[in-house]
Amino acid sequence: MADFDSIQQRETGLHQQLNAAQMTMIAIGGAIGTGLFMGSAFAIGFAGPSVLISYAIGALIGLLLMGCLAEMTVAHPTSGSFGAYAEHYISPMAGFVVRYAYWAAVVLAVGMEVTAVGKYMAYWFPQVDQWIWVALFSVALAAVNATSVKAFGQVEYVFSMIKVAAIVAFILIGAYVVFGSRPEGVGFANYTAGGGFFPNGLWGTWVGVIVAIFSYLSLESIAIAAGEAENPRQAVTSAFKTTVLRLVLFYLLSLALMLAIVPWHHASTDTSPFVKVMEYLHIPGGAHVLNFVVLLASLSAMNSQLYVTSRMMFSLSRGGYAPRAMGSLNRRGVPLGAIAVSCMGMAVAMVLNYFKPQESLELMMSIAMFGAMFAWFMVFVTHLFFRPRWQREHPGQRLQFRMWGFPVFTLLGAALMAGVIITTLFTKEFRTTTLVGVPFLVVLVVIYAVWYRPRAPKASQ
Repeated sequence: MADFDSIQQRETGLHQQLNAAQMTMIAIGGAIGTGLFMGSAFAIGFAGPSVLISYAIGALIGLLLMGCLAEMTVAHPTSGSFGAYAEHYISPMAGFVVRYAYWAAVVLAVGMEVTAVGKYMAYWFPQVDQWIWVALFSVALAAVNATSVKAFGQVEYVFSMIKVAAIVAFILIGAYVVFGSRPEGVGFANYTAGGGFFPNGLWGTWVGVIVAIFSYLSLESIAIAAGEAENPRQAVTSAFKTTVLRLVLFYLLSLALMLAIVPWHHASTDTSPFVKVMEYLHIPGGAHVLNFVVLLASLSAMNSQLYVTSRMMFSLSRGGYAPRAMGSLNRRGVPLGAIAVSCMGMAVAMVLNYFKPQESLELMMSIAMFGAMFAWFMVFVTHLFFRPRWQREHPGQRLQFRMWGFPVFTLLGAALMAGVIITTLFTKEFRTTTLVGVPFLVVLVVIYAVWYRPRAPKASQ
């Protein structure tokens, strides 16, 4: 098999203009969006107060994933990221399937975020059709991504900073209410009211992990952004070390306080549970301010996800697995064709919002989940191939970043992700995830076998 340098060489041309701080905010921007502000309502419905354990398990999987990705990304920074690693260390077909499965998942995730934007705008303008907001914001963020990677990084940094500041403010206000003023009906007694800490048993807690994983989706975007980082190895190492800790603190602290303030069974999928908290506390204008923040959070996540999915399509094109136009760059180093085709999720969101405005968010979430979860699972599998082969091909060299406890922790991550994917089959809400996802993988394998394998050069280990 050819050296990995050949893969990196074919993906050159993107402008390296992202610094470590921007890369960290890209990951945080993608992960703190609808998954936290709206998806948490679904998770709470499954798990009740034990959703804290659900998100802790999801955080553990995310931590293991980041360790594996950091090791491979520091060794090989490129926009194709885990798709390129699967191509080189497992097989070209694996790289093809992983990249297309992930691309399709994030395309739909972009649509899900903009669907949530429509719901947030309906909080202020209930008389306006949601699809109008979906169309308006879709055009705006597509324009941001089409400008330059530097403009994208700056916009995402500002979005994420506002979002982080708002979450910190929410945590401080929540802490004051729970530990300071302690109004009637607020406190940790809410954790055991209404059916106890495990109202739907351990099964409900485990099902909540499905939503938690989807909430943490975009952690992997740091690895994709490495191809456009100013100093890839330093930026990736710094960003990986800080992102998971920040996300875990933001998610777990905010959820813990929210559940102490508002009884879990009052969580609603029509309005963000975080907005519900502000309504419950009767803070003047608080609900409107937080609705603006969650709106901004979805726009930020959508912006970040549109970026990563366009780069994955760019990688597919440069590998010969998509039309050449998708791999072309303009003078600013932006793959306009890849961005354009990656806007398909927004179009799907507009159609669903027009015909099924109430069910659109849950439907898009369930369909988008599979490709993302499959990509996470394949990161662990790829890492199992990567470490021994890298050591064999680079005797005497030490990896600049090493995943802890290899291969035990890598196998643990793979087992947990496999368990989460299998669990979707046994849930009414997410059965569609696997029933659609597995046939989609089969279609990708057939397409590769019929169309691409005969044209692929013979590879040798």
